[in-house]
Amino acid sequence: MTAFVFTAVITLAAGYLLGRLRPWQRAGDWAADQVHFTGTWVRGGSGRQAVVVLVHVVTAPRTSLRIMRAPNTETRAPAPVRDPDWIAHRSRGGHK
Repeated sequence: MTAFVFTAVITLAAGYLLGRLRPWQRAGDWAADQVHFTGTWVRGGSGRQAVVVLVHVVTAPRTSLRIMRAPNTETRAPAPVRDPDWIAHRSRGGHK
């Protein structure tokens, strides 16, 4: 009977601590930050990238699938257009 009470108390205490510390949510938040805000983790090597992606997939599977299905949106600066008749189109009063 004493072993059962001891096991129950330890189990309740461990559950309470896990509920307070929320390691699952913290790991998910960390992985989401690493994935969304690409910074040093990109330069961390393929091992670190694999760990980050694995933690993100395990802690937030729906978000991970949505990120993987999203098309790659590459933002580029518009290339300057060369105007062969730039002299005819320039303004006469200097800067506008």
